Amino acid sequence: MDSLNSLLDGFGTALTPINLLWAAIGVLLGTAIGVLPGIGPAMAVALLLPVTYGLEPTGAFIMFAGIYYGAMFGGSTTSILLNTPGESAAVVAAMEGNPMAKAGRGAQALAAAAVGHFAGGMIGTILLVVLAPTVASLAVDIGAPDYFAIMVLAFIAVTSVLGSSRIRGLASLLIGLTLGLVGLDQMTGQQRLTFGALQLADGIDVVIIAVGLFAIGEALWVAAHLRRSSGEAIPVGRPWLGRADLKRTWKSWLRGPLIGFPFGAIPAGGAEIPTFLSYVMEKRLSKHKDEFGKGAIEGVAGPESAASASAAGTLVSMLTLGLPTTAVAAVMLAAFQQYGIQPGPLLFEREPDLVWGLIASLFVGMVLLLALNLPLAPLWTRLLRIPRPYLYAGILFFAAVGAYAVGGEAFDLVILLIIGLIGFGMRRYGLPVLPAVIGTILGPAAEQQLRRALQISDGSASGLVNTPFSVTAYAVVLLLLLWPLLKKLTGRRGNGRPGTGA
Repeated sequence: MDSLNSLLDGFGTALTPINLLWAAIGVLLGTAIGVLPGIGPAMAVALLLPVTYGLEPTGAFIMFAGIYYGAMFGGSTTSILLNTPGESAAVVAAMEGNPMAKAGRGAQALAAAAVGHFAGGMIGTILLVVLAPTVASLAVDIGAPDYFAIMVLAFIAVTSVLGSSRIRGLASLLIGLTLGLVGLDQMTGQQRLTFGALQLADGIDVVIIAVGLFAIGEALWVAAHLRRSSGEAIPVGRPWLGRADLKRTWKSWLRGPLIGFPFGAIPAGGAEIPTFLSYVMEKRLSKHKDEFGKGAIEGVAGPESAASASAAGTLVSMLTLGLPTTAVAAVMLAAFQQYGIQPGPLLFEREPDLVWGLIASLFVGMVLLLALNLPLAPLWTRLLRIPRPYLYAGILFFAAVGAYAVGGEAFDLVILLIIGLIGFGMRRYGLPVLPAVIGTILGPAAEQQLRRALQISDGSASGLVNTPFSVTAYAVVLLLLLWPLLKKLTGRRGNGRPGTGA
């Protein structure tokens, strides 16, 4: 009942005219940027982060929520019409949505994706309302060793899941941890990695790092592989679903959140895994298995619902533990820090108006997303015709203006370009960007918790594993690290059994 009363108060905040306006602007901006090829939700939020500096915190985060969900829907539009996923979570939408579009059913694919996002987001946000306060109340008792163990788990889980290899994931994490070390040591006051530059004494702003790695790195990468013509978009009519389509999709919309929400809440890399799992499940349960790979509407509806529910799941761990499990959550955590707000167990007590206003705005944003994007789908396809040189030149311009707005110093633009070159190099050698961003944000906090835990135990390493929670977390870390080796060993034993030809 307390959660319900708090949520009703949150609706009172979210439904004020000014906050409704920010939610609508967020949905429109997020969708417009998300529709553009190669720009996912994380890059959209990072690019628009400086825009919200003049807003009060509640309005800013309501706008962020709209950008987040709008960009996710926009990425699906690009996948379906251009076969160009704006982010990894939209890859599955391209697998079935693009064949549907080529077969003249692009409108139905877009409608299945839009309603899937709506259903998944609604169910996921309801679960957020129910579970987040409980998680927060339990998290109050978590000490320094537990927090450090959670952060180590987040580091290992994210680097294990993303990228073409674990080595590349760990390399990306080390880049992020190194960037997080720049500045003054919080305990001793010693300068670290500042190279004598006074401008680096306060460290590198997380916004500059996020914009540099995502926006500048992506723009440079596209420029290096630029094709003169933009992708040819498939014309689309007004999205609608017939009775036969609804009969095939409604169960998929309800099944998606059951997979998406739990994976979003744990540090497992976001929506990529649940969307693929949802796709596999829909293929197994479908009565039209022969259509998969050729344009099965269930293959769009289920994964898109799972992706949207996963986004709500990420907010559970971000708001209650201060633990970002996706790139967007990492950028939003940076935004919280810009306002001097620290997400964690006490956030629901210290900032109830902000938190419940944000959660209520997710419901409002879902309705706005569906109401605005179904009629506007033909308009979004026209954005796909912008020539890429103009598109990425604009991205570089807005990224530079945003970075300059952070501190008002030209030195920040030099740092932005250097980090952008690092982002370009990471893409060149197949290093995932998310571990670097999470390493930058969580690295200093992990260091602080590690030092606190060691101080409490008088420098003894046993102080890091003196609670059941930390022992469990390290056991999961060990399992993640040894899993590939265990798979190889079990595979060899299976191949070496008598009668298998070995």
